[in-house]
Amino acid sequence: MAVSANRLELLQIADAVAREKSIDRTIVVTAMEDAIAKAARSRYGAETDVHAEINPKTGELRLARHMLVVDNVENPSNQISVDDAKKRNPAAQVGDTIADTLPPLEYGRIAAQSAKQVIVQKVREAERDRQYQEYKDRIGDIVNGIVKRVEYGNVVVDLGRGEAIIRRDEMLPRETLRNGDRVRAFIYDVRREPRGPQIFLSRTHPQFMAKLFAQEVPEIYDGIVEVKAVARDPGSRAKIAVISRDSSVDPVGACVGMRGSRVQAVVNELQGEKIDIIPWSPDIATFVVNALAPAEVAKVVLDEDRERIEVVVPDAQLSLAIGRRGQNVRLASQLTGWDIDILTEQEESERRQAEFQARTKMFMEALDLDEVVGQLLASEGFGSVEELAMVDEKELAGIEGFDEDTARELQARAQEYLAKIEGELDAKRTELGVEDALKDIPGVTTAMLIKFGENGVKTVEDLAGCATDDLIGWTERKDGESKREPGILEGHDVSREEAEAIIMQARLKAGWITEADLAPPAAAEGEAAEAEEAHPA
Repeated sequence: MAVSANRLELLQIADAVAREKSIDRTIVVTAMEDAIAKAARSRYGAETDVHAEINPKTGELRLARHMLVVDNVENPSNQISVDDAKKRNPAAQVGDTIADTLPPLEYGRIAAQSAKQVIVQKVREAERDRQYQEYKDRIGDIVNGIVKRVEYGNVVVDLGRGEAIIRRDEMLPRETLRNGDRVRAFIYDVRREPRGPQIFLSRTHPQFMAKLFAQEVPEIYDGIVEVKAVARDPGSRAKIAVISRDSSVDPVGACVGMRGSRVQAVVNELQGEKIDIIPWSPDIATFVVNALAPAEVAKVVLDEDRERIEVVVPDAQLSLAIGRRGQNVRLASQLTGWDIDILTEQEESERRQAEFQARTKMFMEALDLDEVVGQLLASEGFGSVEELAMVDEKELAGIEGFDEDTARELQARAQEYLAKIEGELDAKRTELGVEDALKDIPGVTTAMLIKFGENGVKTVEDLAGCATDDLIGWTERKDGESKREPGILEGHDVSREEAEAIIMQARLKAGWITEADLAPPAAAEGEAAEAEEAHPA
């Protein structure tokens, strides 16, 4: 049985499909043309170059066979000689295309089925492209949708003009969604995929909570109150840091609302997740103290170089500061971006005492001092003999009980001790066979040279061939456990940047790279631009 559609029907079908799928009518018409051309090729031969054309106004269908004009015909299905072409068109040349109008044809069931597949595929591609274009600039927005289906814990959500997915790990724990349920989620990624979903939603993302607060709190929406940081343990507890740009507006009170109405709306959306609202502070110590709420903090000690902070709490507050399974301190660490160590007052006192005694003993042994002088130096904050040798003599003489002669004598002993240690280390370095050239590399100390010698790094080329991980160590997972592998310079407190700099200097000295290679990219580009300006082409 033949299947046919009159002219108007074709256009009506195209309009209906375009409206339903929210895509351009032209795309549907083009898909129909491709489908009809494919069906025609099954009739006239697969190699025949058949083109279909539908008039977008009248719906008139025109079939044509395209022939390429060539000197030597290899395939008569889609090629024509110059002589034959000139019979049809006297102006024909090699490379031109001759079009032959073909009679309209009746399509059988198989041809119609094949045409349908082409149209469906083209329409689907156009729909996916439309979805991507529509949502690619909406990353970071909250959308509402209806649950379409649940597949292996992943929830497919109908957004009205598109389809999105909430993966199982982006769902709140113990949250069950059924078909037809309304759901609110955060768009965290939109990317082109050949098949499957392209819009990815999350209900566990920290910014989801920040956006919910922006919807509930007009002050956040207006920009008076700003959300500075968010940390979440999805489904259990969260902390949000806020700051007000207007001194008359309390940021915490604005987020809590009258009788807690605003924060309660967010809590209900997040399935009862407990939320701590914390005032943000530019002073990191104050911010950490606020972040550890509800625990009370007695004292904080900052280590800015390592971005670590020690927090001392009363003995009774320790469990509250740590929280259940370390939750409170973990969220506070995520919120502030600093590593937090929690000590009790007793632990801190014992540790300080042990450090004080260790430093006193070190000064006594190294500089041949009695206990009182050693304790005095330790109490003044000197942590090593190097610090004592480098400090200004006047500063040392200004310590109560010291005069200039004492200060001079202490520094002389310190320098003598350091020279002795340096001599011993240098002798050991020579013994290990580490060449002198390594001493000239910036950032390398004699103590490091010993470590190099013990690990077989004895020449500049050996050091140049090292990777950063070889120097500072690395962490790898073995049998499900993270294992730390120590580096050559373990214990020397060398950062990754410092290790990289040492290796690059070694490569420079070995002649593997030039000074230009060491220049940062931005600087190099600036120099190139200056050179271009000075010497235009």
